[in-house]
Amino acid sequence: MENDKSLEEQAAEIIAMAEDAGVQENYFFVTTFKRYQVQIGILRQLEESLDADGLLVTKEYVKGRKNLYSNPAVNAYNRTTDSANKTVQTLMKIVKEFSGGKGKEKPKDPLLELINGETEEDEDEE
Repeated sequence: MENDKSLEEQAAEIIAMAEDAGVQENYFFVTTFKRYQVQIGILRQLEESLDADGLLVTKEYVKGRKNLYSNPAVNAYNRTTDSANKTVQTLMKIVKEFSGGKGKEKPKDPLLELINGETEEDEDEE
């Protein structure tokens, strides 16, 4: 896994892509990216928990019997990973769809301009 990028590096790449596409201030991008950052934090904590507690945990019953179980953090980690992956897909879709066709000649869509935070004042400044 040496070639795998850290979650922070992936997040920085997503921000760079959003800036290139001009959607870094788009409401949908910002709110979705915040959710992704929360998911990254959850995953980090779950990883720490798994490192500290291991994959298996022991549950002791009243009479002193012990049973070995899979650490509940494993399921939480897998669900959060799936959710984070879907969030990244959504972010990429937002970057692609709401970029307003930068670099391509497309008619301007007033709704997309509003969603992307573009105003007529911005155009007058250029």
